[in-house]
Amino acid sequence: MIEVTNLSKKFGNFTALDNINFKAKKGEIITLLGPNGAGKSTLMRCLCGFYVPDAGRVKIDGVNVDGKQAKVLTKLGYMPENTPLYSEMKVIEYLRFIADVYGLSATKFAQNLDEVVEKLDLKSVLEQKIATLSKGFTRRVGVAAVMLHKPHFLVLDEPTEGLDPNQKIVLRKYLTEYAKEAMVLISTHLLEEAEALSTRVLLLNHGKLIADTTVTEMKRKAPDKNLSELFYNLTNNEA
Repeated sequence: MIEVTNLSKKFGNFTALDNINFKAKKGEIITLLGPNGAGKSTLMRCLCGFYVPDAGRVKIDGVNVDGKQAKVLTKLGYMPENTPLYSEMKVIEYLRFIADVYGLSATKFAQNLDEVVEKLDLKSVLEQKIATLSKGFTRRVGVAAVMLHKPHFLVLDEPTEGLDPNQKIVLRKYLTEYAKEAMVLISTHLLEEAEALSTRVLLLNHGKLIADTTVTEMKRKAPDKNLSELFYNLTNNEA
């Protein structure tokens, strides 16, 4: 379980996160939804220990992330929005490097590699240099890398950015299957992602958590079930 308690983060005078509280457990696919600048990426970086919060705490399976990154990060898989990969490596070389970082045995690497390659349809590019890949393939290689060690908690920042409609369907199916034995948290500003994938929605605006809900509940409250209008109203009325 991930527990976020009274989490706040500032950059100078700018408040990126303002007293955030929620819990997340195995079996959930949670969408962090909000306009650009709402605090989604900052929250994810706090969850993964890249940012130290100014107040509050993050616990993963009861262990504080702050100061305990080495202990908890083996349970996490985190892909930031810009998908930082080593462009001069071949895809297979990069995935083998990631496996070594996590200390996977040769047998475990081979097993897990077969799964991510099949589920994300990467077989055709394994021998290509990452620098030659399309944006969609690059994104999927990034997802494969963070899922290679089978993390209990998967945190993906804008995972479908750059994917075509067919690729989005492939990734959504894999994440839905994966979430049966893990917790998946993604960020997006796209309502279609929340509707297609999530079991739960955390709506952020101006660094505040303004709703902890579901797509079904959002539709119930939306005028004529128009999620776009509801999203606009919520994120423009919140100061």
